[in-house]
Amino acid sequence: MRPRHLTPNRAVFLSILVLLALALSACGAASTGALSDEDRQGGDDAAGGAPAPAASEDRETTTTGPEGPGGNAALVEQRIIKTGEVAVEVDNVAVILARVRVMADELGGYVGGSQAGTLDESASLTLRIPAARFDELLARLHEMDEVEVVSEATNEQDVTRDIVDLEARIRNLEASEESYRVLLDRAEKVDDILAVQSRLDEVRGQIEQLTGQLQTVEGQADLSTLTVTIIPRGEPVAAAQAAWDPGAQFESAVAALVGLGQGILNALIWLVIVWIPILLVLGVIGLLIWRGILEVRRRMPAQR
Repeated sequence: MRPRHLTPNRAVFLSILVLLALALSACGAASTGALSDEDRQGGDDAAGGAPAPAASEDRETTTTGPEGPGGNAALVEQRIIKTGEVAVEVDNVAVILARVRVMADELGGYVGGSQAGTLDESASLTLRIPAARFDELLARLHEMDEVEVVSEATNEQDVTRDIVDLEARIRNLEASEESYRVLLDRAEKVDDILAVQSRLDEVRGQIEQLTGQLQTVEGQADLSTLTVTIIPRGEPVAAAQAAWDPGAQFESAVAALVGLGQGILNALIWLVIVWIPILLVLGVIGLLIWRGILEVRRRMPAQR
């Protein structure tokens, strides 16, 4: 079999393809490593009790990300995901439920989910509100008439570096995609075309995956989430016990007597249908065993 020799053009083409693949792998590893380091740093800050960003600083300008052409770090907008849970006690669940829905609409948000029962049961609303108006929503809930806030919890997560990292990785992958498209136009051999197309599909899949992640994070940062649980106030406990009612006591006694009789009848039914047959079978088996033992004992002296 004659060895195959690479032509100069094919050798150059394959070399470029290999270099692109290596560069893409190195870029992806570097981006992943940077994100992991940031995640670890965020976890250490949380464990050490680092204070959360101020509520009014949900979109302040901060210095982060890769360096620009002039060597200075790029200024990016700080992005924070805000979430919270509030429980309120009210006299009329239905009325307050409707008012909270209107309030969310007035603030430019919407109801992402709801759960409600009858008028006397609690209800729950999941509100999606623009991040800049999250604190205003909380304040308006506290100011509502006939509403008592019984519990409140909020959380803030800075995702600025996550967004910057995702955007940088997408840009790098898009540049690699363009390079692969140029190589695909220049490829002449079927093997070369298939190899480039495979790498191109892989890069396109990574771009779509990262784009989806970026859209999810940005959506969570743009719209804060607040879960509002509306609970009806409990009725006051009666100060005095109910008056004695002979008729009610007689009915209770009759019901207890009927229940006792039903229990006795149930026990007799089980005894006759289930337990007596079982005991008879066990008695017959025991009698046969006992007679066998006696027969063996009678034969033993005769054998001696």
